[in-house]
Amino acid sequence: MEFISGISKKEYASIKELAQGSCDGKTVLMEGMVHAVRDMGDVRFVILRKAEGLVQCVYEEKTAGFELGELKDESAIRVEGVVYEEKRAPFGRELRLTSVTILSEPSAAMPLPVNKWKLNTSLEAKLNYRPLSLRNLKERAKFRIQEGIARGFREFLTTQGFTEIRTPKIGAKGAEGGSNVFKLDYFHRPAVLAQSPQFYKQMMVGVFDRVFETGPVFRAEKHNTKRHLNEYTSLDFEMGFIDSFQDIMAMETGFLQYTMELLKKDYKTELDMLDITLPKVDEIPQVRFDEAKRLVAEKYNRQIRNPYDLEPEEEALIGRYFEEEYGADFVFVTHYPSKKRPFYAMDDPDDKTFTQSFDLLFKGLEVTTGGQRIHEYQMLLDKIEAKGMTTEGMDQYLDIFKHGMPPHGGLGIGLERLTMKLIGEDNVRETCLFPRDLSRLEP
Repeated sequence: MEFISGISKKEYASIKELAQGSCDGKTVLMEGMVHAVRDMGDVRFVILRKAEGLVQCVYEEKTAGFELGELKDESAIRVEGVVYEEKRAPFGRELRLTSVTILSEPSAAMPLPVNKWKLNTSLEAKLNYRPLSLRNLKERAKFRIQEGIARGFREFLTTQGFTEIRTPKIGAKGAEGGSNVFKLDYFHRPAVLAQSPQFYKQMMVGVFDRVFETGPVFRAEKHNTKRHLNEYTSLDFEMGFIDSFQDIMAMETGFLQYTMELLKKDYKTELDMLDITLPKVDEIPQVRFDEAKRLVAEKYNRQIRNPYDLEPEEEALIGRYFEEEYGADFVFVTHYPSKKRPFYAMDDPDDKTFTQSFDLLFKGLEVTTGGQRIHEYQMLLDKIEAKGMTTEGMDQYLDIFKHGMPPHGGLGIGLERLTMKLIGEDNVRETCLFPRDLSRLEP
């Protein structure tokens, strides 16, 4: 009888070990993909691509034990060689090859030049060949940064007493009370794809006080813009026993501060590769919705057309205003009109035409929506009636308020939008692994 007792460590060197110098002068084994074969005349290189980065392997015909012409780009190989210090090589080390074992070979040429430093092709081509275009170093670096953001969200909230949850993505009713939901047949019953985990995370506040989730959300909006997707990843949290919605903004500011430090520490390679300057997050200004509209209307001579919401141009101008006046990359816009917020948003007790809610703008783009929720049963029923809605399909949600809920609130952060602005892209599809929009269901 054989038993599995855990991970068996392979005797392969990592790039980290090479960079630290612990392998200098030693013969090591490494595995990876052939990123490129380069003939410089007097010296020839095999560039090995691994998840951590590139390894420069020197080919010397007398000692390599194989013909360089046998290697094709994108072959999976195992190499053996001696490690030497070389300041011009990636990570300051190179491998002088003594043998190569081909593990697999491609059967067709690459449709994109993924081994180029910059993938000079259209976004449409990159998305059509997404599993291949992501092999490009700069393309995949975007998603390492995205990993760091999601990791920072999870790590920071865990330190703040939050419990991670998983909520259903198939439901009987949308959380926003609108019609922009994807409908489906669920065993001969009508169902929808979740617009948000809102109802469920509120329910779980009554269980764990503080909860968070990272997961997909679905919006059946017929947008075809650079900022919209029909499926995106939302970073959500909900917290109980708050004093006001200021507590929620403070928690998000703490998350951003933690995450920027994490990126500096563990993602420097990717930050340098993409030439990213991290934003200032030591303090974030806040401004009321109506005041923000007034400020940009006056400074940029722009007429206020929609008193109930911010138009994309206004968001951009608010971002510009706070960058020019305060050197701020982020700004919280607070007290959105009740007319444009969901029924569960807590009204401002001083003026019920506004809510105790906010958006966070990052360089002129909304990346977060949040606020305090109504936690009293009758107040919630009154708000539903005032909005001309019915309680049909919300019985289980409403029951939690019948049986007592603490003052609470939360937010949702669009991961792809936050990544897009952080790395300086202008189309959210650039920061979604496999985008879903009006025209794209594949790959």
